[in-house]
Amino acid sequence: MTKAELVASIGKEAKISKASAEKTLNAFTNAVTKALKKGDKLTLTGFGTFSVAKRRARTGRNPQTGKEIKIPATRVAKFKAGNLLKKAVK
Repeated sequence: MTKAELVASIGKEAKISKASAEKTLNAFTNAVTKALKKGDKLTLTGFGTFSVAKRRARTGRNPQTGKEIKIPATRVAKFKAGNLLKKAVK
């Protein structure tokens, strides 16, 4: 599903215009981004939890040359599905 298809689906489900649905979706993604940037966790009960995980520095390998490279530590976004979402997908 693309963003345009998601906007159309939200608009139809909530009986609002596509423009309003897109503003709502953009506001949601911005709120999630801001929360994760601060290191907070965002929980939507039944749907899932967005969080930030720390990935430690490690040694990798360039697949073309086989040469070892250092991969720096970083923070990554994580999503863990909630029970209602897990049951709906089964």
